[in-house]
Amino acid sequence: MAERILLIEDDSRLAGMLSTYLGENGLDVEWCADATNGISTARSAHFDALILDVMLPDGDGFDVCRRIRAESDLPIIMLTARGDPTDRIVGLEIGADDYVPKPFEPRELLARLRAVLRRSRQETRGDAGRMRFGRLEIDVDARTASLEGRVVDVTAYQFELLRILAENAGRVMSRDALMDGLRGQELAAFDRSIDVHVSRIRAAIEDDPKQPKRIVTVRGFGYVFTRSQE
Repeated sequence: MAERILLIEDDSRLAGMLSTYLGENGLDVEWCADATNGISTARSAHFDALILDVMLPDGDGFDVCRRIRAESDLPIIMLTARGDPTDRIVGLEIGADDYVPKPFEPRELLARLRAVLRRSRQETRGDAGRMRFGRLEIDVDARTASLEGRVVDVTAYQFELLRILAENAGRVMSRDALMDGLRGQELAAFDRSIDVHVSRIRAAIEDDPKQPKRIVTVRGFGYVFTRSQE
């Protein structure tokens, strides 16, 4: 399945060229021309990385980066026509993974994009069948989750929900998307809401379930499992 890239860029000519080039290289690109639609799209759909222009007609790319980074660990590459190296430093300090000044060669952007996607996958998945997030380890084959080496108490249904969230780390997952991912599982009948199960998973894996840092609520959209964890 092609990795999905969100492109927020107001230059339609550049956006068209990048969408075509990245598409020809196996990536699925969705384009938004302004900050408002870009943020809404990032929240409502699943993407593997974001290419973000600094100068947008209705806002500042730095502000967009801050808002998205506050909600998820989606890999972000920033684009700018500005030549000031301070802009690059600011972009990286607020959470961008890389920074490409305009004009650039599409091949260079593709190489940088593949690098951040590769790092993202490596950070999420360790040994085959295991995912590590700081002190939390999820063993898909053994169907167990461990915190600092201690197996936590979750039901089969809750483990599947945790697995889906973890495999989509950094993406905002709606409740409908989570239900779709759980369909077809040979599990006990689902008799409680997603919210109740998330609450019980938090009780098992969060240091402070009332102030969760691993499974974060995105108000009005759903949940995001964060990549960066202690």
